[in-house]
Parts: sequence; structure tokens; C-alpha cells
Amino acid sequence: MPGLILYQRDYCHLCDQALAVMAEARAPDFDSIWVDDSDELEQRYGTRVPVLRDSLDGRELDWPFDAAAVRRFLAVAP
Repeated sequence: MPGLILYQRDYCHLCDQALAVMAEARAPDFDSIWVDDSDELEQRYGTRVPVLRDSLDGRELDWPFDAAAVRRFLAVAP
């Protein structure tokens, strides 16, 4: 599924857990974007990371999520 983005921050233990959940869910390739690198992203996602976003339709899955939630999120994809 192209267009998947995982918003995260450096040195974030929740983000590390989210990466493990993504692997457990066997999520397709996704881009990782660090909110620390952008004031705009920091404002939007700073207190919410990690966040999984489908950039094709704008849906977002906020932490906490598990492998089943990721699979459900992916199943709704257009």
C-alpha cells in the first residue's frame, strides 16, 4: 500500500513499540517521518506520536494501536 506514513520522534519508546506492532501486523512498506524536524509537524503530531497515516485518503490511526487495529486500518484502504 503506497502512501503509508508513520509519524514518530527520535528516542521515542512508544515509536519503537509502534514499529514492532507494524512488523507484527506485516504492514506493507511505509515511510517514517520524524516530527522533530518540522515545526508544522511538531504542532500537528507532537503529543500524538506515533501516528500511522494513509496519505491517499487522510485517515489516521493514533497510538495506542495493536496489530489487529493496524490490519483493520489497512483493510479499509481504497
